[in-house]
Amino acid sequence: MALRVKICCIQNQTEAELALKYEADAIGLVSHMPSGPGVITEEQIARIASNAPPTVGTFLLTCNQDAFEIIAQQKRCRTNTIQFVDQLDSDTYNHIRGALPGISIIQVIHVNGQKSLAEAKNIAPSVDALLLDSGHPDAKVKELGGTGRTHDWRMSRKIVKSVDIPVFLAGGLTPENVKNAVKKVNPFGIDVCTGVRSNGHLDEEKLAKFISAIRDI
Repeated sequence: MALRVKICCIQNQTEAELALKYEADAIGLVSHMPSGPGVITEEQIARIASNAPPTVGTFLLTCNQDAFEIIAQQKRCRTNTIQFVDQLDSDTYNHIRGALPGISIIQVIHVNGQKSLAEAKNIAPSVDALLLDSGHPDAKVKELGGTGRTHDWRMSRKIVKSVDIPVFLAGGLTPENVKNAVKKVNPFGIDVCTGVRSNGHLDEEKLAKFISAIRDI
């Protein structure tokens, strides 16, 4: 199966169209966060999601942890996927799935040592996919993505092998290191934000190099 590609932190329709020009399978749309790049309004998210082809994953990145707030947010934004960047109680997944049939549920695992493996195995039965990132949710100001840092890909590989659902790899991926990352981790898909940006904007030259690198695997 071909490696799936998600371009995250999409900020406007022009960036969305550029990502799709390079055949991205999904785009990430970032709502309010305590830190990190790419935050846009819910109105912008809804507009970009509505213009995306139905075959493209439109990921609403949310730091909300309350089921009712998450459900209401998705209904405002109308994406086909929700990406949770912070931890949720186990009952929250079932509540959301029951209220939003047909919406895919993705949970971020911030890879920080052996505990990440146990966390991934525990959450996997409740979600449609995992996304491995390099945040620091326990920091004074939570880091929940877009850090531009890599993490221990050996642990990521262990997680991929230990669960039976798709796993995306994120965290500090660039045109220079993505090929090596994919070979080491063997993920279902990859997710990139800062590695294809210059001065905060999606950089077509970097994006072209990134896509070329992974298509050559």
